[in-house]
Amino acid sequence: MFGLRKLALTAIAVAAVMAPMASKAQDARAALSATSAIEEIKKRGALRVGLSTFVPWAFRSKSGDLIGYEVDVAKKLAEDMGVKVELVPTAWDGIIPALIAGQFDFIIGGMTITPARNLTVNFTSPYSATGVDVAANKALAGNFKTVADFNKPNVTLVTRRGSSAASAAQRLFPNATLRLFDDDAQALLEVTNGRAHAMVGTVPRPLFAVLDNEATLFQPFENPLVKQADAMAVRKGDPDSLNFLNNWIQARQLDGWLEERQAYWFKGRTWRDQQAQ
Repeated sequence: MFGLRKLALTAIAVAAVMAPMASKAQDARAALSATSAIEEIKKRGALRVGLSTFVPWAFRSKSGDLIGYEVDVAKKLAEDMGVKVELVPTAWDGIIPALIAGQFDFIIGGMTITPARNLTVNFTSPYSATGVDVAANKALAGNFKTVADFNKPNVTLVTRRGSSAASAAQRLFPNATLRLFDDDAQALLEVTNGRAHAMVGTVPRPLFAVLDNEATLFQPFENPLVKQADAMAVRKGDPDSLNFLNNWIQARQLDGWLEERQAYWFKGRTWRDQQAQ
């Protein structure tokens, strides 16, 4: 009898200790749910997406609308969530601070996963794979065939500020003169006008640049210099958003939708007549 009473008292004591812990866990879960971007999107009825404009990820059509791979992804995501989509064009070098400041819900803009960025934001699973390549000026670099040829102080390279291509250029060509621009179009103009030897850019931008300027430009390397995985960026402390977005990416990979959109935007240019001049 005494043993049963002792067990009962022990059980009551354990329950008394566990109850506050369970309550705190529930409060923690509720707090996380309340701060989830997913919950805010559902309440608002609109998904706000941060992106930067660069072909073919996101750019202006002749009618002034934003089109491109990332625009398709953002619209499809919003459609599957049953909400509207609001696209928020943002300068690339300020896009992560803008996300953290709450100016939009997620970054869906061809952002490459890097350790440095991952210290500030969380990344979803990759939903596209790209890389870094080079488009070079024939007159200035026609005989350049290796990384070493471009890695010299008298060689001028250009790239987009704050991009993964810029990081790759700094790492691969530390001895070259590197000039940074706010967008790919400005950087490319320097190469086509003969003021720079080559542009370092994210695939497929260098290929498109060569196709548009075959008399002036060429691609010195058979394969991309760097392979990279692109993902959506989410504010830290938001596991609900990561869970939902990862599952959405997996679903759209399995049904072939992401693959079809990537092929349309990156492997061909049937969309070219839509692009604003």
